[in-house]
Amino acid sequence: MSRRDRLKGLFDDTAQELAAANYEETSLRGSAGPVRTMALTLGRMEEESRAMEAALLSGERIVELDPDLIDSSFVRDRLADQLDIEDELVQSIAENGQEVPILVRRHPDDEERYQIAYGHRRLQAIKLLGRKVQAIVRQLDDTDVVIAQGIENSARRNLSYIERAVFAFNLELKGFERPVIMKALSTDKTELSKLLSVAKAIPAEIVRSVGAAPGIGRRRWMALAQDWNGLTAARLAKLIASQNFRAEESDRRFELLVAELARKEAKPEATEYDWKPKTGGKIAGRIKSAGNSFTIALKTGDAPDFGAYISRRLDELYEAYRAGKLQAGE
Repeated sequence: MSRRDRLKGLFDDTAQELAAANYEETSLRGSAGPVRTMALTLGRMEEESRAMEAALLSGERIVELDPDLIDSSFVRDRLADQLDIEDELVQSIAENGQEVPILVRRHPDDEERYQIAYGHRRLQAIKLLGRKVQAIVRQLDDTDVVIAQGIENSARRNLSYIERAVFAFNLELKGFERPVIMKALSTDKTELSKLLSVAKAIPAEIVRSVGAAPGIGRRRWMALAQDWNGLTAARLAKLIASQNFRAEESDRRFELLVAELARKEAKPEATEYDWKPKTGGKIAGRIKSAGNSFTIALKTGDAPDFGAYISRRLDELYEAYRAGKLQAGE
């Protein structure tokens, strides 16, 4: 069966056009960044919902499954997507029941389990309510699953910019070709390149510590990525480990991170002192340490010869220093 046949009636042109039109730099939950004229209106959301519902219900046998037998997608897209009992979707299903089934496939590694392709948030809501979930079981390959996942994200609830970047990068790591990733994210080559450059530049642990940051758009994430260097993460280690940082909302954590990087570190005070050998001798020195600089100036009688002696043994001395650090576990 071709991919067209497998997905026919589930992701028709109407749904895909609406998903593509819904791509914004920021999600509907935030207002940062430029607002595009193709933002999804309420009417379009209702139209898309009806199209998806009709597609999912057309000629398919719906079964009831235990939510505990359904695993999430093999590619993570959201950095934070935990529903609670007060969530609007949970309340809607509690009052009106599950109106649209989810889409699953048999788990490729466990024939007694399933893997979700479409309806991730509905599944979470139904788990919270302790109910069985209505589902359509289809034969889908990995590409079908990621495209379905991308359509769901575009049509139902936008991923934040950094979540889109992480999703694109994870798909690339899984070996998916660029055309498939573009289709899953409803984006073009240029935008995909920007998404991947951000996800590759900023370490995953930093992104996880910030979270979805729904109000932070492309420009600010790209500016952070462009300024990133090997020493940046080390500067942020103390900040992201702090309880105050973790207690903040995701957008605020991003702001704190940027503020920390913008803060000029105080330069350590220079230390300078004289040196003379304890046993005496025709030599004296002046030692100075300032930031990343360290100098020794030798003078009087033995200075030229002792200086040459040290110079010949610099490699030996440095290797002994490194060996000592390794032995100490530093």
